[in-house]
Amino acid sequence: MDWIVRLNQAIAYMEEHMTEEIDYAQVAKIACCPSLHFQRMFAYIADVPLPEYIRRRKMSLAAIDLQSGDEKIIDVALKYGYSSPTAFNRAFQSIHGIAPSRAKEDGVLLKSYPIVSFKLIAKGAEEMEFRIEKHDAIRVVGVSAPLSADVEKAYEEGTALWVKVLFEGASEDEYGNGKLCSELNAAINVKYSDGSLTKYNGFFGIETEHNNGGEYMIAVASPAPESNTLKEYTIPAHTWAVFPGKNFFEDEENADSFIQYDGRIYSEWLPSSGYEIADCISVQFLLPTTDLEKAPFEIWVPVKKTDSATG
Repeated sequence: MDWIVRLNQAIAYMEEHMTEEIDYAQVAKIACCPSLHFQRMFAYIADVPLPEYIRRRKMSLAAIDLQSGDEKIIDVALKYGYSSPTAFNRAFQSIHGIAPSRAKEDGVLLKSYPIVSFKLIAKGAEEMEFRIEKHDAIRVVGVSAPLSADVEKAYEEGTALWVKVLFEGASEDEYGNGKLCSELNAAINVKYSDGSLTKYNGFFGIETEHNNGGEYMIAVASPAPESNTLKEYTIPAHTWAVFPGKNFFEDEENADSFIQYDGRIYSEWLPSSGYEIADCISVQFLLPTTDLEKAPFEIWVPVKKTDSATG
């Protein structure tokens, strides 16, 4: 329940700062999770992206101000962070279906979007398989791309990197691997000093965060040195909640897709698990396959016991 309490505290913080630019990093800090994690979790549970929720709340409050006071439209626009009257008019109409100038008319219909409140609610009875396991630090080599602070843009950027790695510069061989994919496959077959190969036989998708967005890396566990194209990174040692899945590259409409499964982790498993997010990193592990349309995968979530669970 600590997790639910913190989520509602984050919502309360946003409500107190609706007349300012909402700092996603600060909101996520209150919720005790990384920013992209919070945005993803919010969208899954509330069924609306965080930026859209904030816009709806701002326009709901703006409508109240216009109806109940003598404030000028430009003053209300500035109050909610719109320096351009045109932008405010566009946002207001998108929510209420009328121009701000009509908000004061008698009998006019306006819309009000209430404050989100999180509760622990049972949702269906479909099982979720997972395991809790500890991993030492894992050295990997791979390629990366920057991620936007907005979770929807970040997802598109991560997808674009997978396409680049798997298909860009594909040869005419049997599998049609891209050049980067072939280089990663070569790195995964480099032996360690004791003559062994890595036990992590697959491709990692590693998402890390910072205040202005993050970075997404596609990599393999390997002792191979850095090159002109592959750089080194170390996945930190953690306790991980590991969720096996399938159909990694399917679209979100597929119940077995990564997006659907990822959503269930944040909206169903995490709030009642007794665990909380332990680090600003998330990992996907794509298992070896020759059928990318039904690619098996694992989602690794770094976790620690909540205070109530350890007390």
